[in-house]
Amino acid sequence: MNVPFRRARLLTAIAVVPLLALAACAGSSADDDPAADSTPSKAAGLEISTSPDQDRIHTTVADDAVALLPADVKASGVFKVATTAGAAPPLGFLADDEKTPIGNETDIAQLVADALGLKLELEQKAWADWPLALQSGDVDAVISNVTVTEERKELYDFSSYRNDQLGWITSASSKVKEIKEPKDIAGLTVGVSSGTNQEKILLAWNEQNIKDGLDPIKGGEPEYYEAYSDVLLAVQSGRLDTYVGPNASLAYSAATAPDQFKVVGTLNGGWPLTAQIAVATLKGSDLAPAVTAALQHAFDDGTYADVLARWGLTAEAIEKPETNPPGLPKTE
Repeated sequence: MNVPFRRARLLTAIAVVPLLALAACAGSSADDDPAADSTPSKAAGLEISTSPDQDRIHTTVADDAVALLPADVKASGVFKVATTAGAAPPLGFLADDEKTPIGNETDIAQLVADALGLKLELEQKAWADWPLALQSGDVDAVISNVTVTEERKELYDFSSYRNDQLGWITSASSKVKEIKEPKDIAGLTVGVSSGTNQEKILLAWNEQNIKDGLDPIKGGEPEYYEAYSDVLLAVQSGRLDTYVGPNASLAYSAATAPDQFKVVGTLNGGWPLTAQIAVATLKGSDLAPAVTAALQHAFDDGTYADVLARWGLTAEAIEKPETNPPGLPKTE
C-alpha cells in the first residue's frame, strides 16, 4: 500500500527558511554568516519545515523483511542508527532546536525502521566515528551518505539506496567557470572533508596534474573542513576557490543563494567508476538482508520516491536496493 506523502505543516512559530541558512546553526549565527538569507526554501523547488516535529513519511511493516531480522535486533524492538547530523542539508542537518537530526538520511532510516517493525533511535556521530560505532555495537546501522567500497566491505555489509553524486561549488563571482577534469583544479585552493571518497578523488586529480606537469592545488594539499557552515563562509569569502562534496548539498546552496554560490561541475562519487550510497551494517551481524528487504518494500510502495522528492534528490534514485553491490576498488 502506498503511504501518501504528508507535506510538512508550516506553523506560525516555525519559519520555513532555506536549508543553506541552517548550516550555520552549528557554528555561527545568521548575523555573521554571509550564506544566510531569508528567501523561502521553495525558491529551490522545495518546501520544508525545519521543526523538530518532522511528521516524517512512513511506510508499513514488511513481513518478509521482519522474517530476516537477527533474533537479537528483533527482540530489542529498536533500530539504532548513526547519522551525521549537522553535516549538510538536505542530507543531514539539525532542526530549529539545534539538536534534532533531520534530512534525507534520517527519513530513509525511518522507512527502514518502519518496514522492520522497529522503533527508530537516531544517534549523532562525527563522520570519522561511524566505523567505531558499528564495531562497538553502539548502533545497528549507519545511514550517513556512506559510499560502498570493496575495502569497506571487508568489515561492513551494505544495502544500497542512492547514487553517489559529487559537485564543485564556487562563489558566484568566481572566475572558475567549469570543473570537469583534473586540469581544471590546477593551482586552485580546494576544500574537502577528510576521510571521504571525494578526498580520494581530489588527491588522485592532484597527482595526475603533477604527473602532467601542471600546477598542484594551492599549498600542495587540500584544505580540510568538517562543518558545512565553514565551507560556505570560506567559499563566499574567497578563502577557497572551490569545494568538492555531495552535490545534493551544493546544488541546494546554489539554488537558494544564486547571488553567492554556483555549482561549476558534477561527477559520480566513484569517478571514474560509478558508486552507490548505502546503509552500512557490521559484517557478521546478518542484518543487511533484512535492511535490503525493508528498502525494497519502500521502493515498491512509493515511499522511497516520496522521501527523495521531499529533499530534491529524485535524480539520485536507483532502480532497486542491493545487498553488497559492487563497490569502488581498493586503492593501491
